[in-house]
Amino acid sequence: MRALILISLLALWTSCHALKILVIMPLHGRSHYFPFKAISENLAARGHEVTFITPFPPKTPIKNLEYIVLETTEVGSTELLSFTDVDAISMRSFSTKVMSVMGFMYFSNVTCDYMLHSPKMYQFKAEKRSYDLVIGEAFHTDCFAPFAHHFNVPLVLVTASAPIAWYRPKIGQPTNPSYIPTIMSGFPPKMNFWERMQNAIIDSVHIFYFDYIQEPENFKLAQKFFGEDIPSFGDIISNVSVLLTNSHFSYVGARPNVPGVIEVGGIHLGEPKPVPKNIEKWINESKDGVIYFSMGSMIKGHTFPEEKRKIFLKAFGRLKQRVLWKWENETMPDKPDNVMIQKWMPQYDILCHPNVKAFIAHGGLLGTTEAVHCGVPVVVMPQFGDQHTNARALEAGGGGVVLNFREADEEMVYNALKTVLDPEFNKKAKELSARFRDRPMSPMDTAIYWIEYVARHKGAHHMRTAAVGMPLYQYLLLDVFGFLAVCTLSILFIGIYVTKLFFRLVMSMFSKSDKKQKKLKKN
Repeated sequence: MRALILISLLALWTSCHALKILVIMPLHGRSHYFPFKAISENLAARGHEVTFITPFPPKTPIKNLEYIVLETTEVGSTELLSFTDVDAISMRSFSTKVMSVMGFMYFSNVTCDYMLHSPKMYQFKAEKRSYDLVIGEAFHTDCFAPFAHHFNVPLVLVTASAPIAWYRPKIGQPTNPSYIPTIMSGFPPKMNFWERMQNAIIDSVHIFYFDYIQEPENFKLAQKFFGEDIPSFGDIISNVSVLLTNSHFSYVGARPNVPGVIEVGGIHLGEPKPVPKNIEKWINESKDGVIYFSMGSMIKGHTFPEEKRKIFLKAFGRLKQRVLWKWENETMPDKPDNVMIQKWMPQYDILCHPNVKAFIAHGGLLGTTEAVHCGVPVVVMPQFGDQHTNARALEAGGGGVVLNFREADEEMVYNALKTVLDPEFNKKAKELSARFRDRPMSPMDTAIYWIEYVARHKGAHHMRTAAVGMPLYQYLLLDVFGFLAVCTLSILFIGIYVTKLFFRLVMSMFSKSDKKQKKLKKN
């Protein structure tokens, strides 16, 4: 009876404190969708009324969670769909180490134009709704951030990676390219001279391009939707209450965070589930363990160039371990007996299986986080975006080795796998996993706490440092250094001037003395 009363009181308390929350994730990419999906579902499960705007439809209805699905096909977004759709990217698409920043920013214009100006967004705006809080994404465009101004509520941002270069100055986050690798640099936390120089250049180019070229274009598109009188993106982002970053210092490297930047790496992770029976049987029957191979949700695994596919198959044929390979075709020519292919596999559940000994991956942050959580060492073959930087950070933390896909031959693949399969290397991966898991609260509990904290306090402006909105010359102390330089030069000038006067006076005295002596000699 007491338990029933307690449950009733808790339910009543939850309903009295329920918030109306708008969550916006317009990017058509599952690696970005999953953290927002997890946050939305958990908020709804705790009694909050959540509206989730996303291109991905729900599999089943969820209480307190309303989906507004932005269908790219209804707005003719063929460019957007072809660029970001699940299993739509070929490994032949990436010929350079770092995705062009100009291409990346162009993609933001496509997202902003097609998704913000879709019929469902105009319908949503016309419904005159009200909310207590807006949760948006800090990634490639701020087009949707004005919804916080539109509803006059606090804004919480979520980023699917460590804080991105162009957001750090806006939220007062320390930005020092000497030890903070920018998201697309592909450099480790500890950089040599040339890496630091390149990182500084890439960091500066990204910030400049985002602030002065991309954002003005995006702002024009936002004004068409929200009206001409909306605040600038800079003003809106400067008023962000909290930034939840889907990363953790244990594997991305330690870096300074202001109070409003909260690390929630692993937020999409729940309890691993039993794997399908056919996969379970394949894993359990391998006495030497299993290697899992997947290039993520966006890259087609079967687009491997033919010569590379043969190289991997030959390397796999030399191993005692079995291989699970996410492969989108029904068949694979010349597949050895120790390789099993399947179009889709439950990656997280597989990685947490105790008989899975290694993971071959592309370095996407969600897969990297899952491997770290499960304690599985990784052979990382980064392809684009932040994957190069994720790979180097994972390698530096002892959780994997980086393999250059374009240069890889059979021996390189075989040696990389033998390295991560070594018991000592496995021990390092387990130690990294222990550091990652050791937290006072789970990533999700941490995120929910701070979201509710922002709502309770009507924003969290007290968590922002004085660096927010500070002019660059003040932030870099250029005015102070300039003043000190003027003072120093003035003192030097006065010192030199006084010294010259002193020497002139002394020389004048000596000159007069000489003249007197010469007169005395003549007399």
